[in-house]
Amino acid sequence: MRYAMNKILLLFLLPIAVHAQPLRLTLDDCIVLARKQSVDAAVDLGELKSAYWQWRSYKADLLPEVSFSATLPSYNKRYNSYQQADGGVSYVRNDYLGMDGSLYISQKIWPTGGTLSVETSLDFLHQSGKGGGNQFMSMPVALTLSQPIFGVNHQKWNRRIEPLRYREAQARFLSDTEGVAMKAISLFFNLILAGEQVGIARQNLQKAEELYKVAQAKREMGTISENDVLQLKLDVLNAHSALTNSESNRQARQFALRSFLDVEAEIEPVVPENIPKLHLVYDDVLCHALENNALATTMRRRQLEADYNVASAKANRRSINLYAQLGYTGMDESMGGAYRDLLSKEVVQAGLSIPILDWGKRKGQRKMAESNREIVQGQLRQQAQEFRQDIFILTEQFNNQAEQLRIACEADTIAQKRYNTNIETFKIGSISMLDISDATKAKDEARQNRIAQLHYYWYYYYQLRSIALWDFEKGCDITADIEKLVKN
Repeated sequence: MRYAMNKILLLFLLPIAVHAQPLRLTLDDCIVLARKQSVDAAVDLGELKSAYWQWRSYKADLLPEVSFSATLPSYNKRYNSYQQADGGVSYVRNDYLGMDGSLYISQKIWPTGGTLSVETSLDFLHQSGKGGGNQFMSMPVALTLSQPIFGVNHQKWNRRIEPLRYREAQARFLSDTEGVAMKAISLFFNLILAGEQVGIARQNLQKAEELYKVAQAKREMGTISENDVLQLKLDVLNAHSALTNSESNRQARQFALRSFLDVEAEIEPVVPENIPKLHLVYDDVLCHALENNALATTMRRRQLEADYNVASAKANRRSINLYAQLGYTGMDESMGGAYRDLLSKEVVQAGLSIPILDWGKRKGQRKMAESNREIVQGQLRQQAQEFRQDIFILTEQFNNQAEQLRIACEADTIAQKRYNTNIETFKIGSISMLDISDATKAKDEARQNRIAQLHYYWYYYYQLRSIALWDFEKGCDITADIEKLVKN
């Protein structure tokens, strides 16, 4: 019985033990998880879906639209005023039941900005009371054209702007995805650095305790002063405090990365020792960025929108609309008769609106639109200059970072050797406490600088990827299956 209970308890505790195992993550694994599970990635995908359905709505707006409208039924029983031929007014009673239905097919004509529609309809009226009866009115077919003249063609402008807007959203999503990778890299290396600081603090505590014991023995032999012994004891206390702080900091960094990646297990980051040997050329990076980056598309879209606003302001000075309808209609007391002996129905209407005196309002609107276009053009030129400058600086920083990382690794090795040599020299009594303190500080700074330089290398690399949307290792564009992403 006792064995069975222990076995059951083991079965309950086994998942906890398995869950408690740390999750070893490489940098690539961390980036993959961030792109798949992080809240930032979900937000970026939501923005892409919104842009996708806006694009789909625009595409659907260009296709024929079929609609049906009906009144089923409309019943009226009331008194209405009626003016007679002699000018007198009397009240008459209306008691009727009406029903109607219409089917429309409309198509926008983007080259001209007009709308062409085909309509068929049937109306039924039943009049109650004396002399009442049924009446049907049919319109088997009617062709209608609504066309603005000399006005701005909104549909034609939208055909130029909306594709850029959607392409801009796609490029922004890819850049944001690389931005998620950059955030993951920062959190990943923050945890690595926090772990290194814990290791440094433990090593310093261990060495401080060893040196304190050696100093106590030397003090008994009279080869060291009481001041040096007290200084070493103070170093032990400071090392204890530093270890406590570093462990607390590591737990905070651990929690930040786990929350970002949405994982429950404790993460054990693996320091990426191998880095790609890349040397980037500014002209190549700029070429890819101008072709792929969302900013380049945004600049073209903003220029078109500024031109569109100017065109709209100019077209607002006058308005001429043409309306034409051609069809057939019939009336009878029976439904079948309403579709016989049809009569033609023709409507042509032209509307004109020209302001005579508006106190310069429309001229002011046009001038304001032109001024805004000039402002946009200036802003775009400034953004283009800053864009090229940022790419140049970032490319130089990345190319320089590989050498900085090599120097940091060599400095770390030298500082560690110097520290070990000073510790052994102190034990035989031929080095001062100041030298020990200086070697310890140099060793700690060199180790942390090595991790920091490795962090900068990968951060610069993914920053360039996010700008150029180009995989410099594989030599290809950074792409994604947008249709699959938005439909999942």
